[in-house]
Amino acid sequence: MDKVKKSIKSFQDLDVYQNTYKAMLVVFKHILPKLPKEEEYDLKNQLRRSAKAIPRLIAEGHSKRHQKRGFQKYLDDAMAESNETIVSLYQVRDLCFRFVDINVCNGLIDIYDKASRQLYNLSLAWTKFSQRKEKPNRETVDETSSATE
Repeated sequence: MDKVKKSIKSFQDLDVYQNTYKAMLVVFKHILPKLPKEEEYDLKNQLRRSAKAIPRLIAEGHSKRHQKRGFQKYLDDAMAESNETIVSLYQVRDLCFRFVDINVCNGLIDIYDKASRQLYNLSLAWTKFSQRKEKPNRETVDETSSATE
């Protein structure tokens, strides 16, 4: 099964962006409204922020891909937010199981786990690409043709 490589013209072309954006919508529609009031300023607030941050960081990083380490930093931050979202979803599943659909939580955990791996692999690929792009342009200087001529 050959996967056709598609060109990346925008952050919206990245699978990891598309997947984390869709997952964020599921978190907002199916998880957050069902959490108990006592979690409003803790778990609910943290999950809301981390789920929203991932696609934002990918988009912002993509716009800074021309900088030496710009895209890399944002990918690393997005991966950290994704991992944080996974932990929050585990907490929702294990602490608020009476309020939420466990299968939805497990599905989201799988999506964010895959996203974290995609972000890591994209980060590694970007590092290799950046290093390849940064090879110095070596101009040879003929030291024998100096002022003695």
